[in-house]
Amino acid sequence: MQLIPAIDLKNGQCVRLKQGLMEQATVFSDSPADTAQHWLEQGARRLHLVDLDGAFAGQPQNLNAIADILVRVGSHIPVQLGGGIRDLHTIGRYLDMGLHDVIIGTAAVKNPDLVRQACREFAGHIIVGIDAKDGMVAIDGWATVTEHRAADLAKRFADDGVNAVIYTDIGRDGMMSGVNIDATAALAQASGLPIIASGGLSSLDDIRALCAAAPAGISGAITGRAIYEGSIDFAQAQALADELSALS
Repeated sequence: MQLIPAIDLKNGQCVRLKQGLMEQATVFSDSPADTAQHWLEQGARRLHLVDLDGAFAGQPQNLNAIADILVRVGSHIPVQLGGGIRDLHTIGRYLDMGLHDVIIGTAAVKNPDLVRQACREFAGHIIVGIDAKDGMVAIDGWATVTEHRAADLAKRFADDGVNAVIYTDIGRDGMMSGVNIDATAALAQASGLPIIASGGLSSLDDIRALCAAAPAGISGAITGRAIYEGSIDFAQAQALADELSALS
């Protein structure tokens, strides 16, 4: 079970939101590159970036901060990014910058052919992001809840060659209320794809529950507010996940 620190970018700063609300942003650092370096030193094996401004604008908005992060840590660990990725040109540009994976979210709903085309052109570097509220997919920076069920959307891309699906429970994101293990495991079983859990990670008990559910197809978990506010020590949490994974 790989734990993945999140760096959410807004106006060039590292922030955290509650339930995806831009007006509920807490600034944790004016230097996202320093933040990335910190998590690298704490033992992170992958980083998760989100261009929050890009998610709402529909195109990249934090390129300087992203480039700074990649210069600092991109040669050491893989870095993945979502937010505002709507076309093949943007995907190619990001991969040329040094990102290992790009995450297609809103466009996976509005333009599912993009996922198939991206998997063909950039094989091994495409992740689908599914954000849901009460099981229904949300898009446009979580501003719009659609009529698509998360499980149905994941099944649609099962044969396209995506690396994984990141499943975010919006209702729990940034709320420190625990991961929605049941919904995440159900999505993994329904789609047959590796699922990375996101939203609500708050304690070592969540790590234990995720590891117990890993056989269903949960391959990792993204963590944000918990490691920034100190309710979870990242290095300790990853060590616990490694220990439990070794026993399973």
